[in-house]
Amino acid sequence: MPEPDRLPAADLPPGTVRRSGDWAVGNRGDDKYFAVSRRCRHQLADLSEGSIDADGCLVCPWHQSRYDVRTGEMVEGPTGFLAYHGPTPIYSQLVQAFGRIARLRVRRAARIGDDVVLE
Repeated sequence: MPEPDRLPAADLPPGTVRRSGDWAVGNRGDDKYFAVSRRCRHQLADLSEGSIDADGCLVCPWHQSRYDVRTGEMVEGPTGFLAYHGPTPIYSQLVQAFGRIARLRVRRAARIGDDVVLE
């Protein structure tokens, strides 16, 4: 059985997201760690470059789609497409509907000693 993926907990202060292989690993605060697949369901942006909002959702760095990191579901669609940033109400709703079906993969992440371990 392969060793679980590990990151130093010091590299994941509250509110940060880091890359670990195919996973975006983050700390929502109070040692609430998460790991989700790295590619946004909208245009495949690298979610390990995203941010965590006040609700604990992972926010895509390109068009601000928001993901519930507990379920992998897109809870808010994008605010643009390609290089455009702005209102796209119908398009955003279609992408969000797709993101509810094609959720991010979710992996358990927990602090063990000085490391955050993906199980």
